[in-house]
Amino acid sequence: MSEILELAKRLPKAELHMHVEGSLEPEMMLTLSERNQVALPYSDIEEINKAYNFNCLQDFLDLYYQGMSVLQTEQDFFDLTWAYLLRCQQQNVVHTEIFFDPQGHTGRGIPFAVVMGGIQPALRRAESELGISSRLIMCFLRHLDQQSAFDTLEEAQPWLSNIAGVGLDSSEVGHPPSGFRQVFERAAQLGLRRVAHAGEEGPPEYVYEALDLLQVDRIDHGNRSLEDPELVRRLAESEIPLTVCPLSNLRLAVVSDMREHPARVMLESGLNVCINSDDPSYFGGYVNENFEALIHALDLTADEVRRLVANGFRASFLPAGEIERHLGNVAAAQ
Repeated sequence: MSEILELAKRLPKAELHMHVEGSLEPEMMLTLSERNQVALPYSDIEEINKAYNFNCLQDFLDLYYQGMSVLQTEQDFFDLTWAYLLRCQQQNVVHTEIFFDPQGHTGRGIPFAVVMGGIQPALRRAESELGISSRLIMCFLRHLDQQSAFDTLEEAQPWLSNIAGVGLDSSEVGHPPSGFRQVFERAAQLGLRRVAHAGEEGPPEYVYEALDLLQVDRIDHGNRSLEDPELVRRLAESEIPLTVCPLSNLRLAVVSDMREHPARVMLESGLNVCINSDDPSYFGGYVNENFEALIHALDLTADEVRRLVANGFRASFLPAGEIERHLGNVAAAQ
């Protein structure tokens, strides 16, 4: 097993499901709260760590939005993004497609330009100094209405050359993809790629809606797709990727035990599944830690690890030539 763990660490990887606000480590949260004089209900790291003892999506989101309040300036967004990109370098993540939640910032008075003015320079610096390529995906918060999503898409107009796609995240149950059909149609007209969280806590019907109504290129999570054999067949035949997040699934009780995680079943069903960290500072690990958890729990083989890593590049929004180059590097890595 140790050889397979080392292989997972060495392989060049792509990460396609990571919320940049979810990479806010407790130490940075406290630093930024002091820098910006933002009051938090926690006095030290120990209290924050206690607050991280959540076990459902809504409890996590409550904490997530509380932590987000410390992000105030371009420098804050730069520091947050750069810290994640340095983690990518440490973990041999060579391409990342990062989610951000502008409504979580503009709704508290932080201009869209401030968010982009911090994130974009960090991404450019990572490309030039670290050799890490990236794409930026703007997510709509599904607990807000579609008009708010349209307003956000309008605010994004000056920045669309820097935004690769749109996504749909936040509280899933009770907020089906169908509520955002028109804004996703508009995004498609603007040439943006589309992804959506579906089938994490929500039923397989949400995955169908994401496919049929939002016309998504990828499904984020998608675990509950396995409850519907016809849906599994469709996903396999169409090669629609599933961006799965094992440690997130465990912490949010999507699975009760990592040994029950469906990653292997997904592979055996012919699904294009890849491994990601979701909100790594909250869920206990970045990409390598997610691979480690699966390898220990499922006794993954070297071939399965390579397939999961290769799927990450195949599912990316990189040009075909870049994908082939990365796949060659994965195949060649010993």
